[in-house]
Amino acid sequence: MILFKTGEATVLAADGQFTDAMPEILIGDVHGPVGTAFASMMGQTAGHTRMFAIRACNQMVRPPTLMVPKVTMKSAAYVNLFGGVVQSATADAVLDCVIDHDIPRDQANNLCIISLIWIDPQCVTDPNLDQKDLYRTNYQATRLAIRRAMNDEPTLEELIANRKKIRHDLFDPDA
Repeated sequence: MILFKTGEATVLAADGQFTDAMPEILIGDVHGPVGTAFASMMGQTAGHTRMFAIRACNQMVRPPTLMVPKVTMKSAAYVNLFGGVVQSATADAVLDCVIDHDIPRDQANNLCIISLIWIDPQCVTDPNLDQKDLYRTNYQATRLAIRRAMNDEPTLEELIANRKKIRHDLFDPDA
């Protein structure tokens, strides 16, 4: 039984785009703590519309995946990106993880995934937004985050080895 697995990944945008993707993934059995969290998050809150990852109408992926925005959605345009391009990328990534055995196929109906998703608010107002790049970054990052979750990556050994070598991308305490 897969009780509680976490993973994250960042895939950077093409030059000139605001399409960086950085999902945070929680995977676990529907009868465990992840399943409880999944069911508890089904309600909606203002500005934080949650939705299932679907490939198309009537094609919800397995394991069921709940997409949760990290940023308050303030416009229909933002909701459309979240429930269009990013929903498609997320759903395709989940299904491909099952196809490629990153997620055990025999457990796909017993697992659920919560995916915390960030879309840069600048995407909504960018007249040159490349939706294919938004799809690419979210697809690749979701695949990588799931793979890392299922493989317990990064390992504790890697984290310890990099403790003094790697700094947060947005904060350098020595600067």
